[in-house]
Amino acid sequence: MLLVFALMALAWWGGAALGAPRRQRKLAVVAIVGAALVLNLALPEGHALRAMTGGQWELWFIVLLFGGIALGYGLLLKLLRREAAGIEQAEARRDAGHAAPTPEDPAKLTPDELTRYARHIVLREIGGPGQKRLKAARVLVIGAGGLGSPALLYLAAAGVGHVTVLDDDTVDASNLQRQVIHRTDGQGRNKAESAAEAMAALNPHVKVTALAERLTLENGPALVAQADMILDGTDNSATRYLANDLAVAAGIPLVSGALSQWEGQISVFDPAQGAPCYRCIFPEAPAPGLAPSCAEAGVMGPLPGVVGAMMAAEAVKLVTGAGSPLRGEMLIYDALWGETRKIRLKRRLDCPTCGQIATTGE
Repeated sequence: MLLVFALMALAWWGGAALGAPRRQRKLAVVAIVGAALVLNLALPEGHALRAMTGGQWELWFIVLLFGGIALGYGLLLKLLRREAAGIEQAEARRDAGHAAPTPEDPAKLTPDELTRYARHIVLREIGGPGQKRLKAARVLVIGAGGLGSPALLYLAAAGVGHVTVLDDDTVDASNLQRQVIHRTDGQGRNKAESAAEAMAALNPHVKVTALAERLTLENGPALVAQADMILDGTDNSATRYLANDLAVAAGIPLVSGALSQWEGQISVFDPAQGAPCYRCIFPEAPAPGLAPSCAEAGVMGPLPGVVGAMMAAEAVKLVTGAGSPLRGEMLIYDALWGETRKIRLKRRLDCPTCGQIATTGE
């Protein structure tokens, strides 16, 4: 066996010293392993040459198998890069003469991004065009707490181009049991700024705007006008209704999540596409005390991670057009018993927020 590894090392490093191309050195290594496999298959047990090359053909078959997988993966990445480059060139030729030239396409994927998002690009439902749409997307996330933490991390990892984080709260030790975007040494910091720092560390290609403020009637319209969708991870009714009203007025989807001890729920409210809005389902805020916050009722630590990740998944689907978002549906997850269920949601024609809005989804 040592003889085979020595020959492989000689072929690779010796070839490099002689200036042999990388492709030829790979072929030489494959040929050596293949020869060892043939010898172990052809020669009888006890033969000296078979013993020197390992004595077991299964070993070299496994080496060839995994080597082939690695080579195939490398080839796939090259093909994906060529395909993405071809798509960009085709789009440039198609758009030539129809738009003023720009110094640089803001949605163009760099070689580092092509590698980073390779697992997205190989998905038929996303591909290169979908990843470029993610890079061009603008998402407003309200709240960097339990739900916002995982959602923000996954939005950054997925390559959403511009994320605006809105939260006027500060990091407290009691948050760290579930708000995984924050760190122990970040206690006392504003949550939006703490989240933005973690997102930038995870993916430097994503632009993050951190705002240490609460959503209000004064700042809301301008923020929503610069967003393609809203993710609402807040735990107070006033902000939820305001986020809904602003999203409906702007005609953009609202991805809403909520938690209660062991249970979480998520839905996409999008009246412009025929789905109900938040106020259709919850016409009035609950009376004080009927909907206690996490601080009052408690919450199982990993639960916000599950629901927050689902919110990020819905955002990716909305941007790329993949699959079927949770419009007109509410997904409920019961962590205590490991169960999920869906319920259908319908618009209210007398809804004061969206009842008179024309739709494109019906």
